[in-house]
Amino acid sequence: MSDVQTHFRTCNICEAMCGLEIKHRGEEIVSIKPDPLDPFSRGHICPKAVALQDFYHDPERLKTPLRKTAEGWQAISWEDAFSEIGSRLRALQAEHGQDCVAAYMGNPNAHNLGNALFLPQFMKALGSKNRYSSASADQLPHHVAANFLFGAGMAISVPDINRTDYLLIIGGNPVVSNGSMMSGAGMPGRIKDIQQRGGKVVVIDPRRTETAKIASEHVFIRPEKDALLLMAMIHTLFAEQRINLRHLAPLCDGLADIEQAAAPFSPEQVAEAVGISAADIRRLTDEFASAPSAVCYSRMGASTQSFGGLCQWLTLVLNILTGNLDREGGAMFPQPAFDLLGSVKPGKPSSYGRHQSRVRQLPFFNGEFPIATLADEIETAGDGQIKALITIAGNPVLSAPNGDRLDRAFAGLDFMVSVDIYLNETTKHADIILPATTGLEIAHFDVFFNSFAVSNTVKYSPPMFAKKPGQKHDWEILKGLIECLTGAPDNGATPELLLDMGLKAGRYKEQGMSLQMLLDNPHGIDLGPLQPCIRERLRTADGRIALAPEFYLNDLPRLQAALEEDAAQRADYPFQMISRRLVRNHNTWTHNAHRLIKGKNPVTLQMHSADAARLQLSAGQAVTVRSATGQVTLDVEINDDILQGVVSIPQGWGHNHRDTAMSVAAKQPGISINSLTCDQRIDPLTGNAALNGVAVAIHAA
Repeated sequence: MSDVQTHFRTCNICEAMCGLEIKHRGEEIVSIKPDPLDPFSRGHICPKAVALQDFYHDPERLKTPLRKTAEGWQAISWEDAFSEIGSRLRALQAEHGQDCVAAYMGNPNAHNLGNALFLPQFMKALGSKNRYSSASADQLPHHVAANFLFGAGMAISVPDINRTDYLLIIGGNPVVSNGSMMSGAGMPGRIKDIQQRGGKVVVIDPRRTETAKIASEHVFIRPEKDALLLMAMIHTLFAEQRINLRHLAPLCDGLADIEQAAAPFSPEQVAEAVGISAADIRRLTDEFASAPSAVCYSRMGASTQSFGGLCQWLTLVLNILTGNLDREGGAMFPQPAFDLLGSVKPGKPSSYGRHQSRVRQLPFFNGEFPIATLADEIETAGDGQIKALITIAGNPVLSAPNGDRLDRAFAGLDFMVSVDIYLNETTKHADIILPATTGLEIAHFDVFFNSFAVSNTVKYSPPMFAKKPGQKHDWEILKGLIECLTGAPDNGATPELLLDMGLKAGRYKEQGMSLQMLLDNPHGIDLGPLQPCIRERLRTADGRIALAPEFYLNDLPRLQAALEEDAAQRADYPFQMISRRLVRNHNTWTHNAHRLIKGKNPVTLQMHSADAARLQLSAGQAVTVRSATGQVTLDVEINDDILQGVVSIPQGWGHNHRDTAMSVAAKQPGISINSLTCDQRIDPLTGNAALNGVAVAIHAA
């Protein structure tokens, strides 16, 4: 074993930032284990990390540029690929305008140092405002709320889970997600720590999730009623004189407006619609307000719904009204070593609504339009119609709402380029595919997720394996695209150069923070627990918090209307569908690793036994699920961990398309939940896709 080497790095599959200890002999992986000395993950990893070796050795992973021809895919040189891309895109933009070319960025870009730093330069070179990403099928309401209350979309507060006494989770499942928008590996241990120190964890969800099963209490709620619950809790705080702004009092405006807005939403008024008794709503409010410290965390179930914008606003308001923002054990602001908020000047004009999408007038925010309108922009003729598309590390045919429509729309493009490691359901439509290095071949630093982390740490991981001749990193591909679009020569910038500059200019510069310091500390550096720092993080022009922006108040009549059920829809589609995430999977690209999909088919329709009995369905029986958008067939799983009238299907599957090359995924294809979701169904405040609460009908196949 003398030739075995040890490599320490951060896993970049999801946002948990687990520290890994990888032993290898040349390119042979001997073991992938948790790094017990990593100060952030504290010796935790999940099953996905072990699959890093599968992605590296996958024989179906693309390693050379491909061009689609009448005879099939043919390998071409990088020079020929860039030359054709440059000439085709420039010609289209000359004829139809700059905005005729769109770009879509998938989730893996957020876990990629090079792309995080070079994508803004690429979009500038492209010269189009038609940018789309997975953010608007995920966390966009979080950023919009931070923008309106704190002055910047990246001013994100996260639960101080390591010190809180009361954690209220609405529509989140951190045991499986490892704390989405609350990055923190080892969430089961952190939740148990709260309970062991005498605290309480309450989960409010239509499904008794993996997190709910280890929580102190689980409360069922009807889908898409979270904003009503939050408003009723805020109503109760005012009615029972429990408002306690603490140190935030001098910073807050709009308290009276919040009280007036909450007045119609008493617990008694919302109880029937929400599915939680008025007494329980008052009890939960009392527990939250009485706890020595408390924090409300709402996530995917609360974000990817018709009231996602209101949910994230009201979550912040609840934390503020109880004095639990910017306070130990409450919702706190991380202070990362590489700080994306650092360059945002107070009072900088918001990008929200700077533009509207051409067809549906959906809002522009943070440099992009909502993914829910991409198909509209491709299919609708006229000035500004999208004629060409560049996808970068994304598979929207499976991950975006009404993916079947996108599948058809992509087939009608004049030209398409994909930067990706697989020939998948989206990239099969490309004219040219540009494959990048991945996983163990790239340097890693979490540009984004240190900004959402539950403690302040910093770590850099150099590449474990050198790239092969003829391969390019993502950032090198982006620079190649910039050059072929603009003719500008390479400026010599590298991710490491930009990272080092940012570290040396950041808040830890007095401690000598630099890339070299991180190289000298391969396990990472503990920068300490979260600290009160709201005045430092606020980016509003007046340095104050606007609790009640008109933006949100104007949406309350729509929330009021949600107290009444749509009887006609209920008659045609009697069930509400929600998604769920699986602990061994993360997005479609991970499904070609046999370690992550082995075993029985996990893509089932979960349904309560009373509903199954009423429909005369038995466990394992094939059922057809139909929405206004489409239909799918899959096996039913009878499971009383789900609320009656609600059904659940995992997200991110559907590898049954022709002309792809992911044979492992195809052996366990599942179905795509986005054959049922509707791209017209959004949160109108933010444009975020409403993927949860979809009305469906079910019958035996």
